[in-house]
Amino acid sequence: MAARKDRNRRRRRRRGRFGFLYKLLSFLIIFAAILAGCVAFFRVNQVVVSGNSRYSAQEVIAASGVELGDNLFLVNRPQTAQSILRALPYVENAVPVHRLPDTVELHITECVPAAAVRSGGSWWLMDARGKLLEQGTKSIVGMLPEVRGLHPVEPAVGEWTEVDIGEQTRLEGLGQLLTALNTRGMAENVTDFIDVSASNVIYFGYGAELTVAVPMAGDFDLRVFSLQRVLETFAQRGESVTGTLDLTYGDSEARLLTERWLPA
Repeated sequence: MAARKDRNRRRRRRRGRFGFLYKLLSFLIIFAAILAGCVAFFRVNQVVVSGNSRYSAQEVIAASGVELGDNLFLVNRPQTAQSILRALPYVENAVPVHRLPDTVELHITECVPAAAVRSGGSWWLMDARGKLLEQGTKSIVGMLPEVRGLHPVEPAVGEWTEVDIGEQTRLEGLGQLLTALNTRGMAENVTDFIDVSASNVIYFGYGAELTVAVPMAGDFDLRVFSLQRVLETFAQRGESVTGTLDLTYGDSEARLLTERWLPA
């Protein structure tokens, strides 16, 4: 009797082991079938682009590396985004999105040139973050302000502006100023020059007859807000602002000097 019970226990253990292996094998077969179905049926039949103006949809798609017939689930979104950023310098951000059953959407944000900086005999367009967008002669500068007091080291299209350590504070101040102006929609009114040559002050042209002075470091959002308030106050009075608006004295203090500061 004991021997029979022992044989029965061994049979149940074997059935249990085989049952587990059967379930595992069934799961793997089902998973493989689902994966094969995805590979076979979810093909990219359409690639759409939004947010582009400087580049055509065809240029963005070619830069992405996504091709019709690719498997939708195997399109690597981070890699696709990086491919676009590397190939197209005027793209600030790229977001690929999968849309079932067969579409890849490429949402891009393009950079806006904010200033021009000179290095050697060439001019470089840069955005507010310091990304170099384009190289050329003075003819490409157009209406953009010229940055004075910065000397980019080994500049290259699509790369970030690099300067010697002695100019690093100037570069950081320039970026923060341009970003604050962009945030308030005022960057397009910066004209002629942005001078960062001084150790503690940034001078920039604003409109046709005004120079603005702000500290090289500090709360640039607050300084730009102060500039905005001054301009609004003069506009309400029906008066124009000319000369030099000095915002270096205090957080809420502005002094308007009749003589306009201009770079040498």
